[in-house]
Amino acid sequence: MSNSTPQLTPEDIRQALMAGEEIALLDVREEAPFAEGHPLWAANLPAGRIEIDAWQRLPRRDTRIAVYDNGEGLAEVAAQRLQALGYTQVHVLAGGLAGWENAGYELFIDVNVPSKAFGEWLEAERHTPSLAAEEVKELLDRKADVVVLDARRFDEYQTMSIPGGVSVPGAELVLRAATLAPDPSTHIVVNCAGRTRSLIGAQSLVNAGLPNRITALRNGTIGWLLAGQQLEHGADRRAPEVQEEQRAQAAERARAVADRAGVRRASRDQLQQFTDELTRTTYFFDVRSAEEFAAGHLAGFRNYPGGQLVQETDHAAPVRGARIVLADDDGVRASMTASWLAQMGWEAWVLDGVGADDWNETGQPASVHPEPAGAVQDITAQTLAGWLEGGDGKPATALLDFTGSANYVKRHIPGAWFALRSQLAQAVENIPKAERYVVTCGTSLLARFAAKELADITGAPVYALAGGTQAWIAEGLPLEEGETRLASPRIDRYRRPYEGTEAPHSAMQAYLDWEFGLVDQLKRDGTHHFQTV
Repeated sequence: MSNSTPQLTPEDIRQALMAGEEIALLDVREEAPFAEGHPLWAANLPAGRIEIDAWQRLPRRDTRIAVYDNGEGLAEVAAQRLQALGYTQVHVLAGGLAGWENAGYELFIDVNVPSKAFGEWLEAERHTPSLAAEEVKELLDRKADVVVLDARRFDEYQTMSIPGGVSVPGAELVLRAATLAPDPSTHIVVNCAGRTRSLIGAQSLVNAGLPNRITALRNGTIGWLLAGQQLEHGADRRAPEVQEEQRAQAAERARAVADRAGVRRASRDQLQQFTDELTRTTYFFDVRSAEEFAAGHLAGFRNYPGGQLVQETDHAAPVRGARIVLADDDGVRASMTASWLAQMGWEAWVLDGVGADDWNETGQPASVHPEPAGAVQDITAQTLAGWLEGGDGKPATALLDFTGSANYVKRHIPGAWFALRSQLAQAVENIPKAERYVVTCGTSLLARFAAKELADITGAPVYALAGGTQAWIAEGLPLEEGETRLASPRIDRYRRPYEGTEAPHSAMQAYLDWEFGLVDQLKRDGTHHFQTV
């Protein structure tokens, strides 16, 4: 590895984490190898996506950053790309992942580990009540006074759910539970796919002081399947609107929980101070639903529904030690979300004093990223269609698709090769040599950043499909599906054992066994700063 980038030792990074200093430890491999082992507070930022994601995920350009790989040669590339984007405190982790392990420090598998580990820590500390799948099914079969609230995203709930369960994403639970269970004698069961959101969701209701009996579904839908029970698919039950009296009561309960957790309150004037502050990173998140956010939101805030923010803190806020400011329009969701972030060791704030006129931006904020180096000539979908028809058997045109592999498998332009930018040189070796190359992805945004590198490797002209594969689809041109042409391995996404409906039972059980062991790992690691209220 080149010595052009300064290094931080594993000891340096651990010391910063223990002291609560700001630091971003970035694993620049693809998600699947990242999930095979990484430090607790490492965030996955693949080298091939740095120009797309860095400015949003790392908002302060002089944040101290350490990048690493596991000998793939990606760390130095990633460091150079970050420096080109204006980051001034970029380092390489000395020795990479092996250096961390050789220093005697803990490696964690899977993704969103801080949140999952916190869920296990929470149960161990607070003894969150739970029921086995067989017990919950017995309640449902005899039509007991029980409601099942699914704390996952709505799309996850639709994929598979407990029969009769209602979708109430995590941060919505305290806001909506009393509407769904107005009788204090109603038993509330909270579930997710595995354990984390079930435990945090149930404990949210307990912490908020709801009078009902509250339990988590032990091991979620995984536990349900392992018990040999059937799940529902395609359900669309959502909580009804909350009445003003219930909303006010929920806000009072949520604020009390947030106060106990040490959540701070920010005024509108402080927001500008936070934005102008040069020595701290501040993340601003609107924790309402995506639909509410699009209808009207505060300037400068990004949408991250509260339940997912707690589940995905490593993705949402890669800078450990940063400040996080949350906003909502009901006084419930931001407070409950902030209460969990504070318990996970974050400096969490809730914005107060927001009036109806303040939600004056609509739609989705524009993506913040640089322009690709070097001009790339565009071609239309119709031009590409003509080029791909070929004729004499020699591949005049090769089309490379840089979308995520899951999207590629769902649908892609016939003849397109799936390629990862981080594996581009190897991908080109798997593609028959062509006279010219065309790059695409969903919109061609990521593809444009790969175009110059592709031209350098092949020595041939490279074009970008204007508007990407979306433009091809808009023209009504044909598509194909499946793993038809994989020039790169599908390592850009880790397949979660709780994802979808076809995971083998052995993988599900292994996942649960891993979660059970997280508390011991946290104790050995020692950098978590978790606490409970």
